[in-house]
Amino acid sequence: MIRFGIIGTNWITDQFIEAARTTEDFALTAVYSRTADRAAEFAAKHGIPRTFTDIGEMAASPEVDAVYIASPTSFHAEQAMLCMRAGKHVLCEKPAASNARELEAVIRTAREQGVVFMEAMKSSFMPGFQTIRELLPTLGPIRRYTASYCQYSSRYNAYKAGEVLNAFKPEFSNGSLMDLGVYCIYPLVLLFGAPERIAASGTKLASGVDGQGSLIASYREMEAVIAYSKISNSSLPAEIQGEDGTLTIDAINLPRKLTVRYRDGRTQEIDATEEGLVMSYEARAFLAAIREGKTESSVNTHALSLAVMNVLDEARKQQGLVFPADLK
Repeated sequence: MIRFGIIGTNWITDQFIEAARTTEDFALTAVYSRTADRAAEFAAKHGIPRTFTDIGEMAASPEVDAVYIASPTSFHAEQAMLCMRAGKHVLCEKPAASNARELEAVIRTAREQGVVFMEAMKSSFMPGFQTIRELLPTLGPIRRYTASYCQYSSRYNAYKAGEVLNAFKPEFSNGSLMDLGVYCIYPLVLLFGAPERIAASGTKLASGVDGQGSLIASYREMEAVIAYSKISNSSLPAEIQGEDGTLTIDAINLPRKLTVRYRDGRTQEIDATEEGLVMSYEARAFLAAIREGKTESSVNTHALSLAVMNVLDEARKQQGLVFPADLK
């Protein structure tokens, strides 16, 4: 069994624990929170035997082999490196860091310590995404990728009322691009590599983060158009357009229903709904990397995470979005 410590006591952590417990090698032994009361409450909820209010103490614990990090993005790099220097493997929620400089330090630490570091982009491991990769050759030369993730934030009403919650604070390296746009950019780079150039624009809120944005990524023979928002909703599907056919994807962040419309008139519909819980696939991949003695996933590789982060950095630069983490 691989014994996990948890950093971050929120809804995504609840989902990860539920999914990871469906795997064979996962054991949950510790949780960290800034306050003892919150740590105790979360431990009681999930039956966790040990609680910590000091991350260093949890990282040093002989009862912890790996750590799942779901804290605000601005803490990811520091917390990941602290844990890895103590010999722990790290599965870190997306984005894996605030910027490429931080991520490079994280990757370097993983390799120096000989531990696994993986960015927790769950869609890469879902059956739907594997099917997308298999279908690409049937589409002919790819000419366009379009994706959107626009979801009105449950915290935006509070923002408009004058209360700026964490989701809209630059000190936590948050905003629409980092929270939602990454779900569109990550599969793009995984499927087609890093773009040659990008053009980005968006709506900057008074707090200093972006409420929404758009991005055009240019390749030698194709183009990608991406939209993301935390201040409006969209139900648009994603598309990958080739010369011989177009693949429609119900949701780029959770690909389940796929339709291919070929130029010759044929139509192929595929139900790629996962069996079991969504996050169990990334949990299995992370556990497999540990068992195999690797320092990275063969899918969510270090190079992929860094290429995505470079796109995020350039998009923020073009939009004038600066985090305190950029100034360190």
